Amino acid sequence: MSNYEFQIMLIPEALLESYGATTEHYKKGDTIFSEFETPKNYYQIISGSIKLNHYNEQGKELIFAILSEGLSVCEMLLFIDHTFPVNAVVFEDAMVLRLSKEKFIQMLDDHPKVARDVNNFLAERLYQKYIMLENNSSLYANVRIKGVLDYHKSFSQDQKPYSYYTPLTRQQIAAMTGLRVETVIRNIKTFEKEGILKIVKGKIYY
Repeated sequence: MSNYEFQIMLIPEALLESYGATTEHYKKGDTIFSEFETPKNYYQIISGSIKLNHYNEQGKELIFAILSEGLSVCEMLLFIDHTFPVNAVVFEDAMVLRLSKEKFIQMLDDHPKVARDVNNFLAERLYQKYIMLENNSSLYANVRIKGVLDYHKSFSQDQKPYSYYTPLTRQQIAAMTGLRVETVIRNIKTFEKEGILKIVKGKIYY
């Protein structure tokens, strides 16, 4: 299995369904699970996208990631005894495979190769998250913004320039970096002038 296939489809849909996974349909804005809930299911996105967010004491939304087709949602919480630290909110209408925690663990026990793939996936995502967090601690806005773009593009097969459509608004990038929207807009325009990204009809291609 190539890195791309591994990242885009973490676990084959047929295998999940053979253990009882059901297909759930969600509309934009629906909450799949909320902060402080106990993890009870494995979720894998068939289509659409889901954002992981949190609201601080001032009610400001902080976005940690936007996950798309083939990716799983907070699967690492199924291996430890903690509640969700984020909300999972549908960003674009989505179809999601849902499998109970008990059946998920049984599936991994029955299929060691799948378990290794899951471990590799978690390690890769953790590595990419560390890199993004390191960039996000920078005093420089351009480093923070590029770190977010790099993190989301790391899920993509094609790493060529301008190959990745970034499904993030300027407001969402600001929420992920702790910057003002005006600062993000200014830096995105600078990136375009420098040839780091392209803007087509207001959409960012990185």
